[in-house]
Amino acid sequence: MKLLFFFILVLPAAAQDTTRLSLMFIGDIMQHDSQLQSAYNRSSGRYEYDTCFHFISRYFRMADMTVGNLELTLGGKPYRGYPQFSAPDELAVALKNAGIDVLVTANNHSLDRRRKGLERTIRVLDSLNILHTGTFRDTVERLNDYPLLLQANGITVALLNYTYGTNGIPVTRPNVVNLIDTAVISRDLKEARQRSPDAIIVFMHWGSEYQTQPTAQQKELASFCFSRGASIVVGAHPHVLQPVYLMDGQNRLVAYSLGNFISGQRDHPRDGAASLWVDLMKVYTSDSSYTRISDARYLLHWVYRSPLPNRRYVILPVPDFESDTVFFRTDPVAKEAFQKFIVFARRLLNAGKHGPPEMLTPAPDPVVRYKVTWRMPAGNDSTLLLPDDFRFGLIQHADDDHHVRCETGNFRTLREAALFAERLKRRFKEVEIIRVKL
Repeated sequence: MKLLFFFILVLPAAAQDTTRLSLMFIGDIMQHDSQLQSAYNRSSGRYEYDTCFHFISRYFRMADMTVGNLELTLGGKPYRGYPQFSAPDELAVALKNAGIDVLVTANNHSLDRRRKGLERTIRVLDSLNILHTGTFRDTVERLNDYPLLLQANGITVALLNYTYGTNGIPVTRPNVVNLIDTAVISRDLKEARQRSPDAIIVFMHWGSEYQTQPTAQQKELASFCFSRGASIVVGAHPHVLQPVYLMDGQNRLVAYSLGNFISGQRDHPRDGAASLWVDLMKVYTSDSSYTRISDARYLLHWVYRSPLPNRRYVILPVPDFESDTVFFRTDPVAKEAFQKFIVFARRLLNAGKHGPPEMLTPAPDPVVRYKVTWRMPAGNDSTLLLPDDFRFGLIQHADDDHHVRCETGNFRTLREAALFAERLKRRFKEVEIIRVKL
């Protein structure tokens, strides 16, 4: 269904003053031996993971970008779980299909397959167009690609990623794994500030495993990052939930640990996690702009493991299944564990006065998005012709000998798409807005 461009002409002038970017952060993406066994299809000889993310993917598609911690390598065969992970490439494909856009790779399992695993993981993610940061083939790659700049909806964020260690496995030169070193982090944050992003995000692999409260070092590192320009700090590694704090007056947010997004660990409270939704709002004034955290919410979800012989691991979002009377009817033990996690997680995350609220409304299905299309001259560097804050995802199709038809966007609202279309209209022809369902 096409929406003719003249619709945007009736928008109020105030609509030009703000733009928004929504981010979803998820915790540890694990792949234990039990998960490998359940994902393997003996008939096809392939690993199948899409069902793991069937229910949660709708929430990711609501966000402009979803960022997660890939706590494994894509190191090729033989595939293994703990203690040295190498997952099938099909897992990365399923993560992409589920709507995960960015993965951080600096963690204690980055070198589980040494140099081959580190470099192969990067190649696989690149082949799938999944953005990533934290590990690098060499220092040149790090200089060129770090910090990772993410752009959408007129907002640019810088993403940094570090780990406390690599389980004692040394880095093989020329590979680079970002380790937690305050001198290095300080330099990187200075470099990030010089790129003039609208926000800086630091994803840390830190803390003590299975502890539901942050250590003193976690608190010190978060304060250190905030003092040098970061506005969001997200943590991983403990494999359980830890508190989330939103400091409204200071425009700062820290999530010390989001827990296991998906894993084979079944002991409470390692069997569940939270994802963190953050809305950034950029406000334009007459001669400048500023960006602030306009909203943040946490989404609880739990990993269900179905009984044998057809075992599957499936992530269940709490808004969809907390009141469900059908899903658990033949598995009361799982229902009890699910409810136990919900009680624990809410008690932990709602304990203080400074935590964000819970996301309680199920995600819509299907999700509606808006794209913008236009016609522009061929044979030019397209990026030079577009606005400086151009969105990711440019697609071009030959129109005739002198023009190409372009499209871009993952706009959540017609208003956002219209604002971008209005700017394009000043330079290009046949600008239209298209409503799509994901």
